[in-house]
Amino acid sequence: MENAVVVFARKGCCMGHVVKRLLLTHGVNPLVVEIDEEDNNDMIISDLGKTVINKENLPVMFIGGKLFGGLENLMAAHINGDLVPTLRQAGALWL
Repeated sequence: MENAVVVFARKGCCMGHVVKRLLLTHGVNPLVVEIDEEDNNDMIISDLGKTVINKENLPVMFIGGKLFGGLENLMAAHINGDLVPTLRQAGALWL
């Protein structure tokens, strides 16, 4: 919860780059966690021991500590005008 927006993406992935750039254009500086392809783990596990993300679904975003989804969800929220209110509610935007 230290960061309002966290993005998990494959290292060097163009879709992860698109997610980051779109958030930066809105004035959000997300924490981007790059997952190495050579990592043998197929899942990313939370502190509570629950499986959070399958690596095949990367990039994945958390906004306000809640799973928001991938690039498709981000683009849909951006297009229909829901992204900025969601980011404000999470404390990622102040204006």
